[in-house]
Amino acid sequence: MEVRSKVWLEKDGELVFGKGKGLIFRAVEETGSINKAAQKLGMSYRHAWSYIRSSEKRLGKSLVLKARGGENGGGAVLTDYAKQLLIKFECFEQDIQEYVDKRYKEVF
Repeated sequence: MEVRSKVWLEKDGELVFGKGKGLIFRAVEETGSINKAAQKLGMSYRHAWSYIRSSEKRLGKSLVLKARGGENGGGAVLTDYAKQLLIKFECFEQDIQEYVDKRYKEVF
């Protein structure tokens, strides 16, 4: 038997950030592209971009800066705020999982 937990951030009852969005933001950071990030995660560009836009709208902050394609192609980078949000969320999520695992062992 194993224990599972899931944590996410909400604002006014709406999802702002969770594991799935975190994966998109991490992939954008790693690939430098929303399209490449979406491909890496097996989703469409449109779907990935809608996740990003919904977080930006709910936070009232830009999270990804895009450059249009051209001779060298386009690209995307995380804003400093998005980088910090991603780092803090991943750390928080890890802390929660460690606590849940520890507590599970104590109780069961």
